[in-house]
Amino acid sequence: MPGFWSRPLSNLGLIALLALVMWPIAGAVWALLGFGLLLLGYIFFNLRQLQELNRWLANPQLRTVPEGEGLWEETFVLLYQLARRQSASQHQLSKALERFQRAGEAMPDGVVMLDAGDQIEWFNPIAAQQFGLNLETDIGHPITYLLRQSQFNEYISAHNYSEPLIMKSTRNPEITLAVQLVPFGDDLKLLLARDITRFEQVETMRRDFIANVSHELRTPLTVIGGFLESLQDYTDLSEENRSHFFSLMRDQTLRMQRLVEDLLTLSRLESAANPLHEEKVDVPALLRQLHQDAQGLSHGRHPIRLELESSACLHGAESELRSALGNLISNAVRYTPQGGEIVVRWEERADEARFSVKDSGIGIEPQHIPRLTERFYRVDRSRSRETGGTGLGLSIVKHVLTRHQARLEIESIVGQGSTFSVIFPATRVLRAKVPAVA
Repeated sequence: MPGFWSRPLSNLGLIALLALVMWPIAGAVWALLGFGLLLLGYIFFNLRQLQELNRWLANPQLRTVPEGEGLWEETFVLLYQLARRQSASQHQLSKALERFQRAGEAMPDGVVMLDAGDQIEWFNPIAAQQFGLNLETDIGHPITYLLRQSQFNEYISAHNYSEPLIMKSTRNPEITLAVQLVPFGDDLKLLLARDITRFEQVETMRRDFIANVSHELRTPLTVIGGFLESLQDYTDLSEENRSHFFSLMRDQTLRMQRLVEDLLTLSRLESAANPLHEEKVDVPALLRQLHQDAQGLSHGRHPIRLELESSACLHGAESELRSALGNLISNAVRYTPQGGEIVVRWEERADEARFSVKDSGIGIEPQHIPRLTERFYRVDRSRSRETGGTGLGLSIVKHVLTRHQARLEIESIVGQGSTFSVIFPATRVLRAKVPAVA
């Protein structure tokens, strides 16, 4: 403090000293006049420096800090140092906010920042998609005004955010969100929204799977149990009836056995711990065997033609490919009426290899095609029971093809038939030198 006052007091003392020196030389009047003029000049100088300071404070920029003189030089140096520290702090804060914003934008979940009045301060692009928010129009608006769902309003007003709220997206009702509020700071909140549509679908599939397995096993068990009771209660049954009962029980037992085998196959294919045992698969030879199996399954009810237009082999697991291609061929036999033609073809197109099964069966309506590879999905349950299918065949096909980087294409016209095609990528195709002969 003494250092601050020393310079202005010394300046005023110098002015007074000059006036005293002038007093005996020029007289009292000129001495007082000189003192007044010097004091006025000193005041004007300080007012000018004060004006520069006021102008800079109105628009403080680091590069425009005024250059002062005397006492003001020290003041402006201190201001310059303060401005530099403030600029550095502001730069660090801007960087931190920028990193926070980038982190929020990179998050896979929706994030909305709310103030103490539940008004929107910021949100990331995922939240904009989930709730239909707009950065230009929705900042500063209450979240409850924009998300007009009674369950959400009840959740936000209950002040119990220990569990997330499961709700539908306001923009797309087919999307399910898990929304949770996280309080922080001074009555601020983060709204986190996670898309759990896939989890919901998996959970639904799990419930359906358990229900379908229970149903598929309960039906044959009920039949077998009923026949066993009949055999126990009616000891005088004729040999013909006994033989009929045993035949039906054997059929139901085989049905359960096929179901269990398909479930085990599907479980093995879905297991990440089950690597693909790859080898060279002679596809033409494999298809000849499957062609013979199909003729045995058909019992002469269908003309089944095998067209081997390529001798290419595949790099993959023969047992899995046998299961997948055999499933497609046997399905064609089961769902094609007597006399309907079935064509099995193996060919090359560009760098890819294509296996296809074309039948002249009942066909499939378009709305069913995307769901055919789901477990236990059946277009006609009663017909599936008649044909002896387990409802898992196409699901097994899908998993085998996925493991071989292949894709399944389905074309069908109701009343005219269907074509199931499997396209193998060039990386799986091994071209033979000698053409195959059907």
